[in-house]
Amino acid sequence: MNAASLDTSRRRPRHKTVAAWLAFVGGAFGWHRFYLHGLGDAWGWAHAVPTALGLWGVDRVLTYGQDDKLSWVLLPFLGLSLVVACLSAILYALQPPERWNARHNPQLPPEAPAGQTNWLTVLAIVLALMVGATAFMAGLAFSFQRYFEYQVEQGLLISQ
Repeated sequence: MNAASLDTSRRRPRHKTVAAWLAFVGGAFGWHRFYLHGLGDAWGWAHAVPTALGLWGVDRVLTYGQDDKLSWVLLPFLGLSLVVACLSAILYALQPPERWNARHNPQLPPEAPAGQTNWLTVLAIVLALMVGATAFMAGLAFSFQRYFEYQVEQGLLISQ
């Protein structure tokens, strides 16, 4: 974190609903971290690395087909990034207002509107849960399928 992000007395309030939606929509690229902690946040920039690796895996599948072994390794990174982003959205949205404001808006009273939950916050929770669970199950299914296919191929090579 940089010095500007630590000085909370002069910054605008950080809204829980906005942070939840940024985590859901752009969390794989660290948007929620940049909103909450500024562009100097190292963890925000770290979100882009596994996402980029996963997108490279998608590109390799589209270019070389499903039998490309490197894409087997790269694709789960995208699934993991999406799961982490959705989990962040859920965790942000479910925080009580007092805890949210104490952590992200210490200059405001505990019951300030920035930390309140509304219907858009609930919608972010529902969508993040649906997309996150889907990405998690798809990532597991893809990884296990490819792992067992590889094991069968190796078994056939050994038996010959």
